[in-house]
Amino acid sequence: MITVDGNSLTVEQVLSVAKDYEKITVSDSAMGRIKKSHTSLLKIVSSGKRVYGVTTGFGSLLNVDVDPSDIIRLQSNLIRSHSSGYGPRLDEIHVRAMMLVRLNSLCKGFSGVSPGLIQFLTDMINKQIHPVVPRFGSVGASGDLAPLAHIALAMMGEGTVIDGAGEIPSKEALADAGMRTYSFGEKEGVAFINGTSTISGILAVETALSYNVFRSALNSASMSFEALKGTDKAFTEWAIGTRGHPGQQKVAAAMRTILKESRNVRIAGENKVQDPYTLRCIPQVYGAVLDTLDYVKSTITTEINSATDNPLVNEEEYVSVGNFHGEPVAFACDFLAIALTDLGNIIERRLARITDANLSGLPPFLIERSGFNSGYMIPQYTAAALCNRNKTLCTPSSADTIPTCANQEDHVSMGTNSALKLIEIVENLQTIVSIEFLLSAQGLEFIQEKTSPDVEKLKSEIRKNVPKLTEDRPATPDIDLLVKLVGKGELAWNGKLN
Repeated sequence: MITVDGNSLTVEQVLSVAKDYEKITVSDSAMGRIKKSHTSLLKIVSSGKRVYGVTTGFGSLLNVDVDPSDIIRLQSNLIRSHSSGYGPRLDEIHVRAMMLVRLNSLCKGFSGVSPGLIQFLTDMINKQIHPVVPRFGSVGASGDLAPLAHIALAMMGEGTVIDGAGEIPSKEALADAGMRTYSFGEKEGVAFINGTSTISGILAVETALSYNVFRSALNSASMSFEALKGTDKAFTEWAIGTRGHPGQQKVAAAMRTILKESRNVRIAGENKVQDPYTLRCIPQVYGAVLDTLDYVKSTITTEINSATDNPLVNEEEYVSVGNFHGEPVAFACDFLAIALTDLGNIIERRLARITDANLSGLPPFLIERSGFNSGYMIPQYTAAALCNRNKTLCTPSSADTIPTCANQEDHVSMGTNSALKLIEIVENLQTIVSIEFLLSAQGLEFIQEKTSPDVEKLKSEIRKNVPKLTEDRPATPDIDLLVKLVGKGELAWNGKLN
């Protein structure tokens, strides 16, 4: 059970709730703040003051007054009109993450929502009711309006929810779970959809997943390093220490640990001066990726524990701010996309090297009787295709802006598109890493000297699932098995990276 308090949510907890269905509860302190904020809002409204999004229209319609008798209907109209997304639906894991991040933001107690809304959203998460949310429609400013509106629409019993491979009316799903439909009160509609919870939910999940892929990539790199008879001289602690980037230090230390006691590496060091960059510069390149990951984790942790609603309520004040603007997390999505893309690039170059007999000293395409057998010629093509795809995807969405809402919202982040692209980049990288495990394990079959205990253990784990290639067979099932192992973290390095 994870306690949501508005202040201490972690990316690991987001992944646990989103992927593993861990249940949640809201802290008493958060509920106290929510009640106080809601009371303050009702007091401001009853005073007759003009209140944006409560007694006025939205966006460029901010100067249009709403009749007091229509205040409640205004919120449901907002949700209906903003449920205008389009395209394939978001995966369940990302929808759950969105819901949790939105809940945590509202729990900070600056949004004026009622405790009833908080409890309803909590129940939806715990009872695994997952609204259908189309992928496209948010520009990443004024909140993730369209995606969050589709969640709110399902809460009203007017949308649809994911049901196995299909969809069913949300009203039916709510009834089956013993829940009534929700009626959004004063400001609750605008409070719910005005936030960065789609960008942030996706980024939180993908950040957590990226650490697992990165740790797996450390191990796959080490196996290729052994198969290509690399020398660990370039990982010497004092030499690495002359450059102060923390990621470089951590990765070099990890590589020294993984390759420890390798006779193969020791003998290679006695016979060569230096390696090509794809081996020698693993600490520098992987270290830069790790530093990027750590920066992104810090940024997203701040964001998921922030109030991104607009306007915000604090006792007697009702203030319009721009916390809904997605720029901080948009930049983080794009930065991580670039880093992960280049991590795939360096892996693919090692795959090209390990399958090229002129560079590797191994049999052509890692197979005996090459010519009659094509061996692992084509998996490198697959990795190259995925790298090309990632290079296309990592073009920053946040570098663009298209004004919306009759130029009231005249600069937007496009961060949701950045987050959506990141999902595919992480998936593609996981496959590239899995291909490196496949090829490096095969390369190790031709190494005579003893490799490190850690690498021997990795090879043994892979061989439990994927036998040595002695004659041509389709590689896709083997890649698929390794993708599943990588996804479960079973091939990840578990040492310290701090």
